[in-house]
Amino acid sequence: MLIENAVLLVATGFGLGWISWAPGTIGSLIGVPLAWWLTHHSPQRRVVILSVLLVTAVPICHWASIWLGGGDLSQIVADEYLAFPIAMLGITVARRAWTMGVAFVLYRLFDVTKPLPIGYSEAIGGGLGIVLDDVMAAFFACIVLFVGLTLWHRWHSR
Repeated sequence: MLIENAVLLVATGFGLGWISWAPGTIGSLIGVPLAWWLTHHSPQRRVVILSVLLVTAVPICHWASIWLGGGDLSQIVADEYLAFPIAMLGITVARRAWTMGVAFVLYRLFDVTKPLPIGYSEAIGGGLGIVLDDVMAAFFACIVLFVGLTLWHRWHSR
């Protein structure tokens, strides 16, 4: 029972997933300080830390899903907050608040709308499917942010 409660606590974002209005977005906010903290590490260390967190998220989300009734339930937000920092990988201006804000908005946009192929990843099921769609949304956000920042920098450096 203690393990189940601990898993559910982490899976629900320490209770934020139980908020009835936009629990995924509210729960994703936990990922902002995590992403900010990761910017103080080397890119290699960021990848290692995120890999460990995401591999850990799969069974956490899997068991929480089973214990809460099955599927990618809105109360389960560990996938959101642990995947968000991917949106900041490789972004050299990541320590600026506006960059983090843009990354967050892009991440939520991709996660909520689930364009192809993100939507297909949920069909995998279990903890892997729960986490994979958020990982893909974060990668899409990272790519769009990187391209946008590159174009902006080129435009303003003329």
